[in-house]
Amino acid sequence: MSLEGKVAVVAGATRGCGRGIAVELGAAGTTVYCTGRSTRGNPSDLNRPESIEETAELVTKAGGIGIAVRVDHTQEDQVKALFERVRAEQNGRLDILVNDVWGGDPLVEWGKPFWELDVAQGWRLLERSVYSHILTSRYAVPLMVERDAGLIVEVTDGDGLHYRGNFFYDLVKTTVIRLAYAMAEEFKGKRINVNGEPDSTAANITAVALTPGFLRSEAMLDHFGVTEANWRDAIAKDPYYAESETPHYIGRAVVALACDPNVHQKAGKALATWHLSREYGFKDIDGRQPHWQEFFDRMQARKSSVE
Repeated sequence: MSLEGKVAVVAGATRGCGRGIAVELGAAGTTVYCTGRSTRGNPSDLNRPESIEETAELVTKAGGIGIAVRVDHTQEDQVKALFERVRAEQNGRLDILVNDVWGGDPLVEWGKPFWELDVAQGWRLLERSVYSHILTSRYAVPLMVERDAGLIVEVTDGDGLHYRGNFFYDLVKTTVIRLAYAMAEEFKGKRINVNGEPDSTAANITAVALTPGFLRSEAMLDHFGVTEANWRDAIAKDPYYAESETPHYIGRAVVALACDPNVHQKAGKALATWHLSREYGFKDIDGRQPHWQEFFDRMQARKSSVE
Protein backbone atom coordinates (compact mmCIF):
# COMPACT_ATOMS: atom_id res chain seq x y z
CA MET A 1 0.00 0.00 0.00
CA SER A 2 1.52 3.28 -1.12
CA LEU A 3 0.88 6.78 0.16
CA GLU A 4 3.68 8.35 -1.88
CA GLY A 5 3.31 12.11 -2.00
CA LYS A 6 0.82 12.28 0.86
CA VAL A 7 1.28 14.59 3.84
CA ALA A 8 0.34 13.67 7.40
CA VAL A 9 0.43 15.23 10.83
CA VAL A 10 0.61 12.78 13.72
CA ALA A 11 -0.16 14.76 16.86
CA GLY A 12 1.34 12.91 19.80
CA ALA A 13 3.94 10.99 17.81
CA THR A 14 6.54 10.73 20.56
CA ARG A 15 5.79 7.16 21.58
CA GLY A 16 3.15 4.42 21.65
CA CYS A 17 0.40 4.47 19.03
CA GLY A 18 1.54 7.82 17.68
CA ARG A 19 5.04 6.60 16.95
CA GLY A 20 3.79 3.34 15.43
CA ILE A 21 1.37 5.21 13.17
CA ALA A 22 4.00 7.74 12.11
CA VAL A 23 6.53 5.06 11.21
CA GLU A 24 4.05 2.97 9.24
CA LEU A 25 2.87 6.05 7.35
CA GLY A 26 6.53 6.68 6.58
CA ALA A 27 6.95 3.12 5.33
CA ALA A 28 4.11 3.82 2.91
CA GLY A 29 5.96 6.87 1.56
CA THR A 30 4.26 9.67 3.49
CA THR A 31 5.77 12.94 4.65
CA VAL A 32 4.97 12.93 8.36
CA TYR A 33 5.06 15.86 10.76
CA CYS A 34 5.77 14.24 14.13
CA THR A 35 4.60 16.47 16.95
CA GLY A 36 4.71 16.29 20.72
CA ARG A 37 6.26 17.91 23.77
CA SER A 38 9.31 15.69 24.31
CA THR A 39 12.47 16.66 22.48
CA ARG A 40 16.01 15.38 22.91
CA GLY A 41 17.31 16.63 26.22
CA ASN A 42 13.98 18.23 27.08
CA PRO A 43 11.37 15.60 28.02
CA SER A 44 7.81 16.40 28.99
CA ASP A 45 6.56 15.95 32.52
CA LEU A 46 6.14 12.24 31.73
CA ASN A 47 9.94 12.10 31.94
CA ARG A 48 10.36 9.32 29.42
CA PRO A 49 13.33 8.88 27.06
CA GLU A 50 11.46 8.90 23.74
CA SER A 51 11.55 12.07 21.62
CA ILE A 52 9.86 13.43 18.51
CA GLU A 53 13.26 13.67 16.81
CA GLU A 54 13.74 9.95 17.28
CA THR A 55 10.30 9.27 15.82
CA ALA A 56 11.02 11.49 12.80
CA GLU A 57 14.28 9.63 12.18
CA LEU A 58 12.42 6.30 12.30
CA VAL A 59 9.91 7.65 9.78
CA THR A 60 12.69 8.62 7.40
CA LYS A 61 14.47 5.30 7.92
CA ALA A 62 11.24 3.48 7.06
CA GLY A 63 11.06 5.25 3.69
CA GLY A 64 9.13 8.45 4.30
CA ILE A 65 10.11 11.96 5.30
CA GLY A 66 9.98 12.59 9.03
CA ILE A 67 9.76 16.16 10.33
CA ALA A 68 9.89 16.75 14.08
CA VAL A 69 8.03 19.80 15.41
CA ARG A 70 7.71 20.51 19.11
CA VAL A 71 4.09 21.40 19.83
CA ASP A 72 2.08 21.57 23.03
CA HIS A 73 -1.34 20.85 21.56
CA THR A 74 -3.13 22.59 24.41
CA GLN A 75 -1.58 25.90 23.32
CA GLU A 76 -3.50 27.53 20.49
CA ASP A 77 -0.65 29.66 19.20
CA GLN A 78 1.60 26.61 18.85
CA VAL A 79 -1.07 24.57 17.07
CA LYS A 80 -1.88 27.42 14.72
CA ALA A 81 1.81 27.90 13.92
CA LEU A 82 2.18 24.18 13.17
CA PHE A 83 -0.45 24.21 10.45
CA GLU A 84 0.78 27.51 9.05
CA ARG A 85 4.12 25.77 8.63
CA VAL A 86 2.51 22.74 6.98
CA ARG A 87 0.62 25.02 4.61
CA ALA A 88 3.78 26.89 3.65
CA GLU A 89 6.02 23.86 3.26
CA GLN A 90 3.53 21.53 1.55
CA ASN A 91 1.71 23.99 -0.72
CA GLY A 92 -1.39 23.82 1.45
CA ARG A 93 -1.58 20.03 1.36
CA LEU A 94 -2.65 17.93 4.33
CA ASP A 95 -4.02 14.45 3.62
CA ILE A 96 -4.02 12.76 7.02
CA LEU A 97 -4.41 13.99 10.58
CA VAL A 98 -3.93 11.61 13.49
CA ASN A 99 -5.04 12.93 16.88
CA ASP A 100 -3.15 10.80 19.40
CA VAL A 101 -2.28 13.39 22.05
CA TRP A 102 -2.63 11.81 25.49
CA GLY A 103 -0.10 12.61 28.23
CA GLY A 104 -2.59 11.49 30.86
CA ASP A 105 -0.95 8.55 32.61
CA PRO A 106 0.09 10.51 35.73
CA LEU A 107 -3.31 12.22 35.90
CA VAL A 108 -5.54 9.13 36.11
CA GLU A 109 -6.38 8.18 39.70
CA TRP A 110 -7.18 4.50 39.32
CA GLY A 111 -9.12 2.78 42.10
CA LYS A 112 -11.02 5.86 43.30
CA PRO A 113 -14.73 6.61 42.82
CA PHE A 114 -15.42 9.90 41.03
CA TRP A 115 -16.57 11.63 44.23
CA GLU A 116 -13.08 11.23 45.66
CA LEU A 117 -11.13 12.34 42.58
CA ASP A 118 -9.05 15.49 42.30
CA VAL A 119 -11.29 17.53 40.01
CA ALA A 120 -8.52 19.93 38.96
CA GLN A 121 -6.39 16.97 37.94
CA GLY A 122 -9.30 15.50 35.99
CA TRP A 123 -9.86 18.81 34.24
CA ARG A 124 -6.20 18.86 33.26
CA LEU A 125 -6.65 15.40 31.76
CA LEU A 126 -9.58 16.65 29.69
CA GLU A 127 -7.51 19.61 28.54
CA ARG A 128 -4.64 17.39 27.42
CA SER A 129 -6.65 14.62 25.85
CA VAL A 130 -9.88 16.19 24.54
CA TYR A 131 -9.33 19.94 24.19
CA SER A 132 -6.01 19.27 22.44
CA HIS A 133 -7.78 17.12 19.85
CA ILE A 134 -10.44 19.77 19.23
CA LEU A 135 -7.84 22.51 18.91
CA THR A 136 -5.69 20.46 16.54
CA SER A 137 -8.61 19.58 14.27
CA ARG A 138 -9.78 23.18 14.31
CA TYR A 139 -6.57 24.34 12.62
CA ALA A 140 -5.90 21.23 10.51
CA VAL A 141 -9.26 20.81 8.84
CA PRO A 142 -9.26 24.12 6.91
CA LEU A 143 -6.35 22.77 4.84
CA MET A 144 -8.43 19.69 4.02
CA VAL A 145 -11.55 21.75 3.29
CA GLU A 146 -9.70 23.75 0.66
CA ARG A 147 -9.02 20.53 -1.26
CA ASP A 148 -12.19 18.74 -0.09
CA ALA A 149 -10.16 15.67 0.81
CA GLY A 150 -8.61 14.17 3.90
CA LEU A 151 -8.70 11.55 6.63
CA ILE A 152 -8.86 12.28 10.36
CA VAL A 153 -8.15 9.50 12.85
CA GLU A 154 -9.03 9.95 16.52
CA VAL A 155 -7.06 7.41 18.57
CA THR A 156 -9.05 6.09 21.52
CA ASP A 157 -9.27 3.09 23.84
CA GLY A 158 -12.10 0.68 23.09
CA ASP A 159 -14.73 0.73 20.36
CA GLY A 160 -17.83 0.55 22.57
CA LEU A 161 -19.62 2.26 25.43
CA HIS A 162 -18.40 -0.11 28.15
CA TYR A 163 -17.04 1.59 31.27
CA ARG A 164 -13.27 1.94 31.25
CA GLY A 165 -12.64 1.79 34.99
CA ASN A 166 -12.09 5.44 35.88
CA PHE A 167 -14.47 8.39 35.59
CA PHE A 168 -12.21 10.86 33.80
CA TYR A 169 -10.40 8.21 31.73
CA ASP A 170 -13.75 6.90 30.52
CA LEU A 171 -14.94 10.42 29.77
CA VAL A 172 -11.84 11.12 27.66
CA LYS A 173 -11.90 7.94 25.62
CA THR A 174 -15.62 7.97 24.87
CA THR A 175 -15.53 11.70 24.09
CA VAL A 176 -12.79 11.15 21.54
CA ILE A 177 -15.07 8.67 19.77
CA ARG A 178 -17.83 11.26 19.82
CA LEU A 179 -15.48 13.86 18.31
CA ALA A 180 -15.00 11.63 15.27
CA TYR A 181 -18.75 11.11 14.98
CA ALA A 182 -19.52 14.83 15.32
CA MET A 183 -16.91 15.82 12.75
CA ALA A 184 -18.23 13.20 10.35
CA GLU A 185 -21.75 14.59 10.72
CA GLU A 186 -20.52 18.09 9.93
CA PHE A 187 -18.58 16.85 6.92
CA LYS A 188 -21.81 15.25 5.68
CA GLY A 189 -23.42 18.68 5.64
CA LYS A 190 -25.34 18.44 8.91
CA ARG A 191 -24.08 21.87 9.93
CA ILE A 192 -25.90 25.02 8.84
CA ASN A 193 -24.15 27.87 7.01
CA VAL A 194 -24.65 31.59 7.62
CA ASN A 195 -27.64 31.58 5.26
CA GLY A 196 -29.42 28.95 7.34
CA GLU A 197 -28.84 26.25 4.73
CA PRO A 198 -27.06 22.87 4.98
CA ASP A 199 -23.38 23.24 4.14
CA SER A 200 -21.65 20.24 2.55
CA THR A 201 -18.40 21.88 1.42
CA ALA A 202 -16.33 19.15 3.13
CA ALA A 203 -18.19 16.07 1.93
CA ASN A 204 -15.04 14.14 0.99
CA ILE A 205 -13.27 14.44 4.34
CA THR A 206 -13.57 11.36 6.54
CA ALA A 207 -13.29 11.25 10.34
CA VAL A 208 -13.10 7.98 12.29
CA ALA A 209 -12.09 6.80 15.74
CA LEU A 210 -9.62 3.93 16.06
CA THR A 211 -8.55 1.78 19.00
CA PRO A 212 -5.71 -0.68 19.47
CA GLY A 213 -6.07 -3.78 21.60
CA PHE A 214 -3.68 -4.52 24.47
CA LEU A 215 -0.84 -2.28 23.33
CA ARG A 216 2.80 -3.29 23.73
CA SER A 217 3.93 0.31 24.08
CA GLU A 218 7.30 1.38 25.41
CA ALA A 219 5.74 2.23 28.76
CA MET A 220 3.93 -1.11 28.98
CA LEU A 221 7.10 -3.05 28.17
CA ASP A 222 8.85 -1.13 30.95
CA HIS A 223 5.96 -1.83 33.30
CA PHE A 224 6.40 -5.57 32.86
CA GLY A 225 10.20 -5.37 32.81
CA VAL A 226 10.50 -6.88 29.33
CA THR A 227 11.55 -5.81 25.84
CA GLU A 228 10.01 -6.46 22.46
CA ALA A 229 12.44 -9.35 22.08
CA ASN A 230 11.20 -11.22 25.17
CA TRP A 231 7.72 -9.74 25.68
CA ARG A 232 6.16 -13.18 26.07
CA ASP A 233 7.85 -13.47 29.46
CA ALA A 234 5.26 -10.99 30.75
CA ILE A 235 2.39 -13.39 30.04
CA ALA A 236 3.14 -15.11 33.36
CA LYS A 237 2.35 -11.81 35.10
CA ASP A 238 -0.71 -11.03 33.00
CA PRO A 239 -2.20 -13.77 30.79
CA TYR A 240 -4.05 -11.17 28.73
CA TYR A 241 -0.67 -9.98 27.43
CA ALA A 242 -0.60 -13.07 25.22
CA GLU A 243 -2.78 -11.26 22.67
CA SER A 244 -0.99 -7.92 22.88
CA GLU A 245 0.01 -5.96 19.79
CA THR A 246 2.79 -3.56 18.88
CA PRO A 247 2.13 0.08 17.96
CA HIS A 248 2.91 -0.88 14.35
CA TYR A 249 -0.38 -2.79 14.20
CA ILE A 250 -2.49 0.33 14.62
CA GLY A 251 -0.07 2.08 12.28
CA ARG A 252 -0.83 -0.45 9.57
CA ALA A 253 -4.53 0.02 10.27
CA VAL A 254 -4.19 3.75 9.58
CA VAL A 255 -2.28 3.08 6.37
CA ALA A 256 -4.97 0.65 5.23
CA LEU A 257 -7.68 3.22 5.92
CA ALA A 258 -5.75 5.96 4.12
CA CYS A 259 -5.33 3.70 1.06
CA ASP A 260 -8.97 2.61 0.95
CA PRO A 261 -10.89 4.50 -1.76
CA ASN A 262 -14.10 3.60 0.05
CA VAL A 263 -12.99 4.72 3.52
CA HIS A 264 -15.80 7.26 3.59
CA GLN A 265 -18.20 4.40 4.24
CA LYS A 266 -16.63 4.18 7.72
CA ALA A 267 -17.14 7.88 8.52
CA GLY A 268 -18.03 8.56 12.14
CA LYS A 269 -17.50 4.98 13.27
CA ALA A 270 -15.40 3.60 16.11
CA LEU A 271 -13.02 1.11 14.51
CA ALA A 272 -10.63 -1.45 16.00
CA THR A 273 -7.31 -2.87 14.83
CA TRP A 274 -8.55 -6.44 15.23
CA HIS A 275 -11.52 -5.96 12.90
CA LEU A 276 -9.56 -3.95 10.34
CA SER A 277 -6.76 -6.53 10.21
CA ARG A 278 -9.31 -9.13 9.12
CA GLU A 279 -10.86 -6.78 6.59
CA TYR A 280 -7.65 -5.49 5.02
CA GLY A 281 -5.35 -8.47 5.68
CA PHE A 282 -2.46 -6.67 7.41
CA LYS A 283 -0.43 -8.30 10.20
CA ASP A 284 1.70 -7.09 13.09
CA ILE A 285 5.47 -6.90 12.66
CA ASP A 286 5.89 -10.33 14.27
CA GLY A 287 3.59 -11.93 11.68
CA ARG A 288 0.70 -12.32 14.12
CA GLN A 289 -2.83 -11.06 13.61
CA PRO A 290 -4.11 -10.54 17.17
CA HIS A 291 -7.86 -10.19 17.64
CA TRP A 292 -8.33 -8.63 21.07
CA GLN A 293 -12.10 -8.96 21.27
CA GLU A 294 -12.21 -12.68 20.52
CA PHE A 295 -9.34 -13.35 22.91
CA PHE A 296 -10.88 -11.29 25.70
CA ASP A 297 -14.25 -13.02 25.29
CA ARG A 298 -12.56 -16.44 25.47
CA MET A 299 -10.67 -15.48 28.62
CA GLN A 300 -13.81 -14.15 30.27
CA ALA A 301 -15.76 -17.28 29.37
CA ARG A 302 -12.99 -19.43 30.83
CA LYS A 303 -13.00 -17.36 34.00
CA SER A 304 -16.77 -17.70 34.34
CA SER A 305 -16.63 -21.46 33.89
CA VAL A 306 -14.05 -21.77 36.65
CA GLU A 307 -16.05 -19.62 39.02
